[in-house]
Amino acid sequence: MTTRAALLWTILATGTIFSTTPVMAQTYYPNYPVCLYVYDFGLNYADCRFTSFAQCRATASGRGATCYANPYFAPRVQPARR
Repeated sequence: MTTRAALLWTILATGTIFSTTPVMAQTYYPNYPVCLYVYDFGLNYADCRFTSFAQCRATASGRGATCYANPYFAPRVQPARR
């Protein structure tokens, strides 16, 4: 096998390995301060669209879910008035 062929197979093998590895997307939405984490049969997910813990708890009621503060919440700062 030539050096060029070996390099080609190495690149193809590396691409195959990395293309089959699952990637986790960011599930946190920075505009809301509270998230709901749902524990559902093998499908666990975060839902960050709540403005208060009371609103989140009402949605979580009766489900396998928990509310927590959004670690990526970025409150909007009002510009200073002149």
